[in-house]
Amino acid sequence: MAEHHGTPMLAGAAPEAVIGPIAATTATIRVGSGGVMLHHYSPRKVAETFSVLGGLFPGRIDLGLGRGADADAVTTHALQRDRRVPDPRDYPDQLAEVVAYLEDRPPPDRRFASLAALPGLPGRPQPWLLGSSLESAIWAGQLGLPYAFGDFINPAGAEIAHLYRESFAGSQRLASPLVAVCVAAVCADTDEHAQRLASSARQCARMAHRGTPIPVPPVERALRELEEGEEPAGLPARRMVLGSPATVCAGLEAVAGEYGAREVIIVTVTHSHADRKRSYELIADAFGGVRPGEPVAEEENWATPPCANSRLA
Repeated sequence: MAEHHGTPMLAGAAPEAVIGPIAATTATIRVGSGGVMLHHYSPRKVAETFSVLGGLFPGRIDLGLGRGADADAVTTHALQRDRRVPDPRDYPDQLAEVVAYLEDRPPPDRRFASLAALPGLPGRPQPWLLGSSLESAIWAGQLGLPYAFGDFINPAGAEIAHLYRESFAGSQRLASPLVAVCVAAVCADTDEHAQRLASSARQCARMAHRGTPIPVPPVERALRELEEGEEPAGLPARRMVLGSPATVCAGLEAVAGEYGAREVIIVTVTHSHADRKRSYELIADAFGGVRPGEPVAEEENWATPPCANSRLA
């Protein structure tokens, strides 16, 4: 569950408020934040909140930590831990503090060494560091954290993932580096239909780059505006994996291969919620998933999906 503020394009201001209900109505899947924008909050409060979730749903909660810059300056100021002073830019220190709390050891700031143990112990969330830059790769490696790279933000991250592995220092939680990659994808019954659906996200990206973010527009409007408008100068190159189930399967495998990742996080932005849900269903089916309530097919009757032998988890 993502966190965004101050934008008409994306919902999800409080991932911690929806993770619990989702975990409560499921039985086996992991549920987590993708991610909590730590620079807005107290590290102690974030650790306590996710410790409670980890205690309620042992082994199923992921705490993804990030520092996304989508919010405008006024929104960011309203969210800050202390609005009397500017953002202190102490994100690496915040990361170290959260990890110390989750590992039940004294945080770097000794003023907090005598604080009580987190309320959810022995249940704990699994922390991840989310990033799309060299800095985040180094921090994740030094702290011994799993690293989730935002390819949908920066499609040139394979070398950054390599740097993470090189800088990785084992921790009590993780003995060896672990990479996931977050990919923008839209899946439909045909390649052509997926391309049409993706026009909504493309128009959103164009308008956001111009400094005038908009709600996700209907497909017909997005196609018209994309055709009529000029491509803004300096628009960052963004990768999207688009197409039929077979096309998207192959595309996701290729991106995962670039990063050496066994896990892919999929971001799908469409105007219609039904189209978004259908996209996820098609991808799940293509990778051999079984929908809730459906019986598992007998092996001799199983129609082999395009990526049935995928190496992805």
